[in-house]
Formats: sequence, C-alpha cells, structure tokens
Amino acid sequence: MAIEGLGRDFCLVCGADPPLYGDRMCEPCVRKRIKLVQVPENIPWVRCARCGIVEIQGKWVHISEEEIWDELIQRHVQFHKNAEDVGLALETRTVSDRHTLLHLQVEGVIEDLLFQEEHTMRARMANGVCLTCTRRAGNYFEATVQLRSTGRRLSEEEFTVLRQTLDKVIEDLSDDPMFFITSEGPVTGGYDVVLGSKGLARTWGRHLVSEYGGHVAESNSTVGRKDGIDVTRLTLLYRKPGYDLGDVLRWRDKYWRPATWTKDGAIMSRIDRQERTGATWRDLESSNVVSQMKDHVVADIINEDSSVAEFLDPTSWNMAEVRVAWDHVPRQKLRLARIDGDWLALHKLGCDEEDGRKSI
Repeated sequence: MAIEGLGRDFCLVCGADPPLYGDRMCEPCVRKRIKLVQVPENIPWVRCARCGIVEIQGKWVHISEEEIWDELIQRHVQFHKNAEDVGLALETRTVSDRHTLLHLQVEGVIEDLLFQEEHTMRARMANGVCLTCTRRAGNYFEATVQLRSTGRRLSEEEFTVLRQTLDKVIEDLSDDPMFFITSEGPVTGGYDVVLGSKGLARTWGRHLVSEYGGHVAESNSTVGRKDGIDVTRLTLLYRKPGYDLGDVLRWRDKYWRPATWTKDGAIMSRIDRQERTGATWRDLESSNVVSQMKDHVVADIINEDSSVAEFLDPTSWNMAEVRVAWDHVPRQKLRLARIDGDWLALHKLGCDEEDGRKSI
C-alpha cells in the first residue's frame, strides 16, 4: 500500500508545505533563523579633546558629525552576505555630550524575501589627543622659515602680507595633520615662522618666490637619531627683494622697472626706450629703488603733442609737463613717478593693470 505524500517537498525544520526557501525551509523558519543585519549594542569612537578632529581607523581627520555616523555604521554594522537591494534610514538622538543613540531602519531582500528590521546602537565618544596636538603641546617642529629682505628693510605691512600667504598655502594643500604652526613672531631684521612640516616649509618657500621674487636658501641640522636614521631640522631662509614688480629702479645708471620674476632674478624693462634684459639677483644687488609702485600717480592728460603732455600736478595743483613714455597712446592716462623732485612718465607693464590706482 502506497504512503500518502511520499516524495513531496516539505520544510526540514517544521515540516510545512512549500513554498520553500534557501536550505529547504518555509518562510517563518527562514525569518526566525536569518537576520538582515548584525548591530552591536555599543560602538566607540575617539575625538581629540583639544582640536576636535576624529580618529578613523588610526588616522586623525576633519569630518562632520553626519560623516562620523556613516563611518561607524560602515565599520560596525554587518549585513547578511546574501542581502540584496539594501536600504538604510538613520535617525540620531543625543543623550549626552558623549553618548548618541543611532536608530536604524533597514530593509533588504534575502532568498527573494523582503526583510525589514529596526535596531538601535549607542555611539560612545571617548576623548583622546591627536598627534598634531601632542606635538604642538611639546613644541615639536621640523622647520623654521625666516622671512628677510635685500636692498631695504621691509615694513610691518609687507611682512604681514608675506605671512598671510602661508594661510592660503595651508588651505590649498591636502589635510595633513603635520601642517601646523608651532610658533611665530618678529625678530631682528625680519619675521620667523616655526612649522611642524618640512614639506609645508618648502611649498611655502616656492610660493613666495613665485609671487614676490627673491630666492630661498636651505640648511639642515641634525638633532638626533631615531630607528637608526638621523633626525634633522630644516632652516629655510627666504630673502624678498627690496623692490616689487612695477617699481622704478636706478640700475646701471638708467631707470628700469622689473616686469616679471624669473627663477634666478627678474626681467628688467627700461623706461626711456624699448629694451628688456634679464638680470640675476646678484646683478640687481647694486640697484636702488627710487619710486615704489604704491607711490605712482595715474593722471589724466590736459594737453599733449607728440612728445610732451600736460597734466595737473597733485603736489601743487598747477599745470605741469612731462615727456611721454615711448609706448604712449594719445589721450591715454599717464602713469607717473616723482624722482628727485621731477615727474617721469612710465611705460606700460602687465602689473599696471592689476594696480587699481585711482586717477587724478
């Protein structure tokens, strides 16, 4: 006699009839034995008590609070290996300065079954001290940048402008925790900035040369050994020329204007005729600044002929004459420098367009 139902499919756990899923189990048995996600009750994370940056997998980084929660979920929440079409919603509730509850709503498909789960885990913040703050507290440094000048002593305003470029360099560079300033301040003849990174010092030095000319000299001193390797500190001396692009210099008994910076010096443009020549920093050591760009005057022409123009002298408010520059265009404004009591008309350079000087 045949046994009824012999050979039929059934749930291996409870004996229920199909449909069966996975390892031949019915839907209720599958749901009892499979979890979409494994969520720990508590998860730790570390914030620097001094500067507020966060430690992520051994690295200290600047991230927002939302990014912290995303990072913790990715590191600590484990999804079922067969889960597909996973979706997650997050809601946070601050319990205290150190504790935050993370409420998770998760859904996903396993064995063609839709799973929906809700979980809560507690993010527990611990105070730490990052490497940067540890080194700052210990006055750690790797490099000293010395801002100096040649030809003349720089004003406090000029040193301030040079120093501000460091903030821009740090902002444009990658987020390296070693890019910090240990100390800074004026010294006899210049301004010193002590930095936590040799790379930052060299990058800043290149930026200064590119923007303001001059040259950089490096020297290294050995301060100890670590793991069999010499530990050195860098001293980077930046010397800014005592003149800027567009200034009027007396050089080789003639008047010239620096037009552009080069790696080894400047391209000099002669004022009384169309002539350009390259000059090294050593060549220009004998030059003297007779009129700075900031002291130039831009004046409207009252009358002019082919070689002479009349304008209103801002020092006396009387009519004055000046020989026009070799590249003068009729009715064009005059750029004037006052040298030894006389006015000198200057030819046009690219830096004049950026000067923004008001006309008289």
